[in-house]
Amino acid sequence: MTRASAFLRAINVGGRVVRMTELRRYFQEIGCSRVETFIASGNVVFESRAKNLPRIETAIARKLRSELGYDVATFVRTLDELAAVAAHEPFDAPSVSAAPTFCVAFVAAKPDGQVISRLKSLETGVHRFHVHGPHVYWLSRLRQSDREFAKVALERVLGQPATLRGMNTIRRMAARYAATAAGAA
Repeated sequence: MTRASAFLRAINVGGRVVRMTELRRYFQEIGCSRVETFIASGNVVFESRAKNLPRIETAIARKLRSELGYDVATFVRTLDELAAVAAHEPFDAPSVSAAPTFCVAFVAAKPDGQVISRLKSLETGVHRFHVHGPHVYWLSRLRQSDREFAKVALERVLGQPATLRGMNTIRRMAARYAATAAGAA
């Protein structure tokens, strides 16, 4: 069994409301078990017999499209990968402490050198970026709600769909599910 987390874009934002009980049921209907949601913003932890993460992503995205009537970009990571995302420290501690926004964008494919160059060209005294595998870390001196650099602009630069999560959420998830995984072993 593979224990993994799914990060879903377009869940409970922009007027699209999905109850977490429904979201868990959709995952169960495609064969997932031990399905839990973590805050009501499209973070789902589950178990699957399937070992192929791209197939799991595709199955989830198809089910959500069928049930919700719109595309939901889906990014699946194993719990070990989630722990690695949480543990990665791309920026120095004083900068992180001073910044009201520290997020990670999940993407399907690692950005190439050209995309990384475009991201670097967007860096200012306000925004900083760091690419690590299929994850783009974003540190901003603005609150996320005040940002002038919208998610749409980030996706345009990346050339692929993305979903953003605050690092505090990612670290809380990693800590919670590392304990769950250790208890199940």
